[in-house]
Amino acid sequence: MNYLFREKLRQLRNHPGVIVPPDTVFQLPEKVLQFGTGAFLRGLADFFIDKANRRGVFNGRIVVVKSTNKGDLKAFEQQNNLYTLCTRGTINGKPAAENIISSAISRVINAKTQWSLVLDLARNPAIGIVISNTTETGIQLVQDDIYQWPPVSFPGKLLAFLYARYVAFSGSPERGVVIIPTELITDNGRKLEAIVLELAHRNGLEGAFIDWIEQHNHFCNSLVDRIVPGKPEETTHKLLEEELGYQDELLITAEHYHLWAIEGDETIRQKIGFYGIDEGLVIEPDIELYRELKLRLLNGAHTLGGGLAHLCGFKTVAGAMSNPDFAAFITDLMLTEIAPAIPYPLPDWLAATFSMQVIERFKNLHIQHQWLNITQNYSAKILARVVPVFSNFEKTRGTFPEHVAFGYAAYIWYMKPARKDGDQFYGQINGEYYLINDEKAAFFHQKWQMSSLYDMVKSILKESSIWGKDLSKTEPLVSTIAAHLQSLKQNGAAATLKMFVAKAELV
Repeated sequence: MNYLFREKLRQLRNHPGVIVPPDTVFQLPEKVLQFGTGAFLRGLADFFIDKANRRGVFNGRIVVVKSTNKGDLKAFEQQNNLYTLCTRGTINGKPAAENIISSAISRVINAKTQWSLVLDLARNPAIGIVISNTTETGIQLVQDDIYQWPPVSFPGKLLAFLYARYVAFSGSPERGVVIIPTELITDNGRKLEAIVLELAHRNGLEGAFIDWIEQHNHFCNSLVDRIVPGKPEETTHKLLEEELGYQDELLITAEHYHLWAIEGDETIRQKIGFYGIDEGLVIEPDIELYRELKLRLLNGAHTLGGGLAHLCGFKTVAGAMSNPDFAAFITDLMLTEIAPAIPYPLPDWLAATFSMQVIERFKNLHIQHQWLNITQNYSAKILARVVPVFSNFEKTRGTFPEHVAFGYAAYIWYMKPARKDGDQFYGQINGEYYLINDEKAAFFHQKWQMSSLYDMVKSILKESSIWGKDLSKTEPLVSTIAAHLQSLKQNGAAATLKMFVAKAELV
């Protein structure tokens, strides 16, 4: 069985189960610069662009910049940057499957060894859009030099690109670009713009260039919603390749549901160029409603369930949702605590309807969404997705949310280190070690040295530098979390979960 590459497409034209790109797509100009090679962007943003190209609408391809040391570009080079997107799930209650060979990407550049090629792109007048997904920690202000090869941070790299473009086109207003970050932080576009402008000042760049950034470039807030687990596990991967008739090292899976909400007006719709090709692409002046529903209900439930699921021995979201106790916990968490406490005015029916849609998506057995991937950058996710809901629930109800507190206890237990290897910390469950992939791992290592669970919890909750406020002032919350930790220690996660759900049903 041969690998997927351009010449292979001719043999697949009549394959009934594969959507194959037309030959003409390979002659399309490069119009998009994308920071990030990950499965998520390939499964959502690139999906829209690929669909537009197949319909003859956008007619432009993507140049992807790889900025991390993880992985290599061998598969992209071997497969002419082609990859298969396999969507699985239900549409209108009926099982559905679709296999799309995406040709959206024209090439992939390694920033560390090919930075000059990124700057060369700044001189391409056709480039009009910049997309990014550098995780929640990627949009941060760090001291950076845009003349480094390359700059250290993503905002630094973006600023270097913009400055090179400004110089190449003598500050032409027509050569500004639309910048759409997809990182899951509030006001991602505005925050990225503020960091870029601050770095411009710190790098001593001229005022005319800073004016050009502000007046002729558009930083758009955006929200993305699609479960894209990425490359499936080996057995499923081989079965999919047998079904398709070729090998694909870049193959990724995703659910059918997809949403990309971009904050903008008619000007942005025109500049983006592929608006209108799919109802999942939304461009509106205010996307806060979409953000709150997704961030709190889907992401918040993922975050609060992540540590608990892993401690119970569940590997995937669908696997956990097949357990009655875990499914009951997640359902009650969303319907009785998160939905009523979303810090944004919305009808109760809308939050409830969205919650039930999320539950159905979580149960999709075709999507092997790994809990360990969800628990990456755990503390940052707790702060962004959970603390605002917790605070609003406490404010409006006069008490703390019990399910959130239980999920928070599981998070603290998950962060308990069992082994230290250099700068990395590892937890342990059922005799197996797992990497605590969190920038606060050392903080938790220190706290877990305390002899009293109560004192430890109080000390953790008191850390306003992490949570934005002192959460330890609610004494019953401290006692409750400490009691959950004691049960997790004595009885294990599965038994503690069962007892919690049984008690909640009696209330």
